[in-house]
Amino acid sequence: MFDIGWSELVLIGVVALIAIGPKELPGVLRMVGQWMGKARKMAAEFQGQFQEAMREAEMADLKKSFDEVKEAATGFTSNNPLTSLQKDVSDALRVDALDKPAETPTTTAIEPPTTPTTPEAPTPATFMEAEAHAAANEPLAITREVEQAPVAQDTAPSEAIKDAKAS
Repeated sequence: MFDIGWSELVLIGVVALIAIGPKELPGVLRMVGQWMGKARKMAAEFQGQFQEAMREAEMADLKKSFDEVKEAATGFTSNNPLTSLQKDVSDALRVDALDKPAETPTTTAIEPPTTPTTPEAPTPATFMEAEAHAAANEPLAITREVEQAPVAQDTAPSEAIKDAKAS
C-alpha cells in the first residue's frame, strides 16, 4: 500500500519506543489500530455506496432500453394492417350497435335558439284524429314545433295554429 519494507517498520518501531516510552506504547498502538479500523469501515461503506450508485445507474440504463424496445414494439403493432383489420371486423360485428339509432351528421348552419315549450294536454279531438288515421292505415305526421313571433291576441290565429299542429 505505502510500499514500506521490514527495515522501515523496525525503524518506526524503535523511534516510537524511544519517543513514546514503553509504558504508553501499548495504548498508543491500540488507538492507532482503532483508527485504522474506523478508516477501513469508512472506506468499505464508501465503496458499497459507490457500487450501489453504479447498480442504480445500470438499472436506469436497462429501464431506458426496455422503454425504447417497448415503444418500438408498439410502433409495429400500430402499423400492422392485420391489427387494424381485426379492429374493423370486430367493430362491424358488434351487436350492441344495432340497437342504437343511426347518428345523423350535425349541420354547421347556425340555428336560432329555441325556448322549450310545454306540450299541450291531449284533447278528445286529438284522439279522434288518431283513430281516423289508424283506420286508414296512415301514420300520423310528426312535425317540429317552431316558435312563432307574438301575435295580437286574436282567436283566429290560435285556431290556425291548433289546426296546423293537429295535421
